[in-house]
Amino acid sequence: MSPRNLRLAAPWHWPSWALVGAAWLGCRLPLRWQFALGRRLGRFAFQAGGRRRAITETNIALCFPELDAAARAAMARSTFEGVGVGLLEAAYAWSRPTARLAGRIEIHGLSALREAQAEGRGVLLAGMHFATLDIAGALLAEQIDFDVIYRHNRNAVIDWAMRRGRERRYQAVIERSDMRRVARRLKQGHIVWYAADQDFGRRHSIFAPFFGHPAATITAGARLARMHGSAVVLMSHLRDEARQTWSLRLRRLPDYPSGDDAADAARMNQAIEAEIRCRPDQYLWLHRRFKTHPEGKALYGRAQRRRKRRPNAGAG
Repeated sequence: MSPRNLRLAAPWHWPSWALVGAAWLGCRLPLRWQFALGRRLGRFAFQAGGRRRAITETNIALCFPELDAAARAAMARSTFEGVGVGLLEAAYAWSRPTARLAGRIEIHGLSALREAQAEGRGVLLAGMHFATLDIAGALLAEQIDFDVIYRHNRNAVIDWAMRRGRERRYQAVIERSDMRRVARRLKQGHIVWYAADQDFGRRHSIFAPFFGHPAATITAGARLARMHGSAVVLMSHLRDEARQTWSLRLRRLPDYPSGDDAADAARMNQAIEAEIRCRPDQYLWLHRRFKTHPEGKALYGRAQRRRKRRPNAGAG
C-alpha cells in the first residue's frame, strides 16, 4: 500500500470513509428511491441551518429581489433538496457505469460540439454549477471524449473518491492551477471542460454583471480561446425528477472571445444567467459567487469575516 493510501486509512479519516460508504450504498438504490433519499438529506441540511444555508439565502436575496420572503425561502429549500439529490448523482457518476442511464438523457446540440472539435483547434466547454454537474459530465463522456478541470478538495478522502471517479470518466483530470497543461491540451485539439462561474479573486478576474451585481469573473477561458483559436461551447444541464431524466444543452458562443475582456466576461455571465433562469432552484447557490466584492464588502456576513481570518478554510 502506498504512503498516501496508508494516510487515508488513519482513524481521523474514518468518518469521511463512512460518508463515502453511505453514498456508495445510496447510489445503488433504484433512482426513485435515490431522489427521495437525496431530497430528505437536503431538507435535513436546510433545517440544520449553518453557513451554507446563510450563503444560499444571501445569494437568492441578491439575485431575485422581485421575490417575496416566502418565495425566496421556498427556492432555498428546493436548492438544498436538489443538492442532496446531486450528492447521490455524484456518487453514481464516480462509482457506477452510466451507460445504463443512456435512455434517460437528452442531449441538445451535441453536433455543435462535434463540429467545433473537428476544427482541430481545441474546444473550451464552459460549464456552470448546477447540482447535476457530475452526473451530466459523466453522461456526456459516454458520447464524446473530453478533459475536465478539477479543484482539489481539502477533505483527503472526498478528494480521493472524486479524483478516482473522474479519472475513470475523462481523458485527463487537470488541477485548476495548471493552466499550462490546459493550454497544451487545447493546442493538441482536445475539449476541456471548465466552470465559467467561479470566483477566483481579483488577481485572476474582472468584475462583470451577474444578476445585476458585480461578480468577479475569470478571464482565463477567453484568453486561452483567443490564444489558440479555440471554439467556446456553453453547457447547461438540468434534472427532470418526475421523469427521472436529465437534459444537456450545448451551444456555441459565436464571435467569442471578442478580444475585449470586459465585454467577454459580461457576455459569459449573461449567457450563464439565462440558463440559470430556466431552473433557478437547480443552481448551486450554496457556493459564494460574490465572495470578492469591488468595494471589499463582506456580503456573507460572519462567514465571510471568518474566511478572512482563515484564508485556507472552506470551499469557494
